[in-house]
Formats: sequence, structure tokens, C-alpha cells
Amino acid sequence: MTRDTRPEEGHEPDHVEEPADSLPEIRLEDLPERLQNAVRHVGWDALMPVQAKAIPYLRAGRDLMVQSRTGSGKTAAFVLPILERVDPDRAACQALVLVPTRELAKQVLGDAEALAENSGVRSVALYGGVSYRPQLDALERGAHLVVGTPGRILDHLVRGTLSLDALAILVFDEADRMLSMGFYPDMRELARYLPPQRDGFMFSATFPATVLSLARQFLDRPGFLSLSHGQQHVTETENVFYVVPKMEKDRALVRIIETENPDSAIVFCNTKATARYVAVVLQRFGYDAELLSADLPQASREKVLARAYERKLRFLVATDVAGRGIDIESLSHVILYDFPEDPESYIHRTGRTGRAGAAGEAVSLVDVLERLELKAVGRKYGIEFERRELPSDEDVQRIVSERVTALLEQKLRGLDRLVAERMQRMVPLASSLGENEDERKVIAMLLDEFYQESLHAPPDLPPLDTTARPSPRPGGDSRARDGRTRGRGRRRRR
Repeated sequence: MTRDTRPEEGHEPDHVEEPADSLPEIRLEDLPERLQNAVRHVGWDALMPVQAKAIPYLRAGRDLMVQSRTGSGKTAAFVLPILERVDPDRAACQALVLVPTRELAKQVLGDAEALAENSGVRSVALYGGVSYRPQLDALERGAHLVVGTPGRILDHLVRGTLSLDALAILVFDEADRMLSMGFYPDMRELARYLPPQRDGFMFSATFPATVLSLARQFLDRPGFLSLSHGQQHVTETENVFYVVPKMEKDRALVRIIETENPDSAIVFCNTKATARYVAVVLQRFGYDAELLSADLPQASREKVLARAYERKLRFLVATDVAGRGIDIESLSHVILYDFPEDPESYIHRTGRTGRAGAAGEAVSLVDVLERLELKAVGRKYGIEFERRELPSDEDVQRIVSERVTALLEQKLRGLDRLVAERMQRMVPLASSLGENEDERKVIAMLLDEFYQESLHAPPDLPPLDTTARPSPRPGGDSRARDGRTRGRGRRRRR
């Protein structure tokens, strides 16, 4: 079992928000005997908070959004009720779990197989960048639980090797990361294959406006359950920091952006010279970035701001003076390249995100001395900062590789018949490349050019819609229906 589903001593949330008309918690003893035995077999003696609180809603078929972090036990919170509801005698996909990466797909599969041991429930993980054959074999045997990335799931649906006609449960795991990986176009297309009657559940560490809109498209009047630390709430800004030596901040910034893939961000610097330097670094790495400087001509300033307000610019680099008065709708990130020289400036900068009911993220890059200033800001304003480890080069390579694979698969599926036919001329050449270092560099060059183009394209994300905000009404907000993907008046599966 992975760390994600193993109970930890004293692992309790500091803040819990439950749906109106909430359901009572469940205990391990309340599960069917075979699941109790499976849970004890993997070494648990009790359910974790997210499992105890979320499982009753999944058992009752009430669509639910769950805010819970990695390590909280969220995987078992949906795997256990799935195993309870799956009919092993029906050789068809009855539960589908969408995940952002192959790593998470393998993790969820491992947890499911450990808990389903000797139950007759068959599972398979479907993700890109690997051979289709083992996946096809598992689907032909009749997998009951399918876990995978949206792109590879869609590939199998288009090929006819996967059917969702018997689907009863749809789960989005780490929905915020799924959007950052660029999977929204695939999810939008995948919606065409979903049956109208199903139960839906969404797990995410954060619920920005884009994730709430995704929930609106796929879930039916979802409730909202938050089990988080430090009073984290769907409408608040998440305050995180990385400890980075001052001379390494430029490369650290690029690594963070590569892994987080923000929808949009303002990068704050303390001086005009630093702001100019950071803007150039981002541009040379291929990012759509613009400098907003106090000495910019008014016409140029208005042009830059117009792109930002229209959500056509991803990164705006500015000082406090240049950034004064900027109010960009649904800004996903504020990045503090330099930590501000006074505490009030921290509030001024980070207040640019997390507005209008949407979650945002404030990221600070601090050296040893700046970390002391960050602690002082935390004490003064009661802010709890989360420290994150800087992504390694290997982390960046892995995430970028998966993102490029997903984007290429999307493009391949979108080719018209004549282009696909023309492309066949290149298949022999493609098959022969990669046998020596120079040929591998040619492939790397072409992949890099493709990736750079994707960085300048506006991210394809769900339309912003604040009506998808969690509601205190029982069962959620009736406005959460979306006939575009699910059909109005959908009857519930019970």
C-alpha cells in the first residue's frame, strides 16, 4: 500500500466543512465483512477522517466534491465504496477513476488491487506513453474498475476497446492537477461517452474557479466536504513557499512553473531591474510573459494589461508600483520572486488572487534571510505557510514528458482523414529514428518546438462560472446541472 492510504498517528484535519444535510461518519466496523478483512489485511485498524466522512456520501450515491490533500487517505475513500458496489459477475467497466498522471494511475491501481484481493474485482490502469497490448488484454478480460489519464481513456473509447455503458461511478482524483496537465479538451470529449445515469465524485487539494466549473459539467448538485489543515477553505488563498538560494531563484522559478503550470500569474519583484531580468528569463524558456514597468509608455502598458484582463497573457512580471490597482479576474497564482520588504506588501500582492469565491495560490521564493521575514508576516496576520520541496530536474522531466504525450495524443486524435493519410509517409522514418545520439537530438528538437508552441497557446480550460460555487443548501446547488454534457433532468442511479 502507498502512503496515500495508510492511517497515520494523529492525522486529523484542523478544519472540517460538511455539506448541508450531512451524513453521519462511518466506522470500519460498519463496512461489509469482506472489506473489513481486506482493510485489516493491509494493516489498518481504523478509517482515516476523509474515509469516515466521505464514504457515506459515496455509498448513498450523493455527488460530492472533496477537498483533501495527498496523504490524507483519499484513495481508499473512493476505492472502498467502489469495491462494495461493483458486481464481479458482470464483466464490464462499472467504475471509472480519472487521474492526471501515470504515476497516480499506478498508485490507485495498486491500492485497489490490495483492497480487492480475492474478491473477484478486476482492475486496470490505462495511461499514455506505453504499449496498448497489456491494456487491451485487461479490457478484454472484463475490467470492473478502470483507472487512467483522460487522454488514454479517450483513445480506448474512440477505438471501441472500452465501453462505459455499464458505468455507475465516475471519480475525478486530483482534479486541479488534471487541468494543469492540459486534459480539459479530452475530458470534454470523454463526456460524450458517459451514460446519463451515474454517480460522480471529485477529489482535489484546491477548488479554483476552473475546477468548480469542471464539477458543474460532470456532477449533479454536488455537496462540498473539506478536510484540510490550517483553516484552508475553498474561497481562500493557499500560501506556500520554497526555500531557494538567492542566486538560484531564476532556475527555481522555471521548475515551479513547469510543474505547477499556472493558468495565469503575476510575478512580483522588488526592483525594475529584477523584473526585467525575470521577464527575459521566462521569455527565453518559451513562456508567454510580459513586463509591466512603471517607465513603460502608456500605450504599451495598456496593451499588456488588455492581454492580461482578457486572459490571453499567462505571466505578468511587475513591481509593486507597476502592479498597483491591477485586478485580473480569477488569477490562479501570485508568485513572489522577491519577498516584499514590509508585511503590508505581502497582503497587497497576494490579494490579487483568490477573489470572487475562487481559490488561489500565493507562492513565495525565499532565501534564508527572507524566510525570517516570511515567519514575521505569518505571525502578524495569522497566516499558516506550507513549505514545499523544490521540484528536481527529474520531476520536471517526468511531468513535462507526460504533458507532451497528452498534447500529442490530443493532436493525433484531432487529425482529419487526409492529414492522417499523408502522415503515413513519415511512419517508416519515425520508426528508424532514435538509434543514435544525433537522431535522438532531432526528435528532442521537434518535441521541444511542439512544447514551446503549446506554452504560448491560451490554456483550454473550463469557462469560469461562479454559480458552481459550493452551496449550503442540502445536496448542493441545483444550478450545478449542466445540460451541455449530461442532459437536463438526469435521473439518478440508486
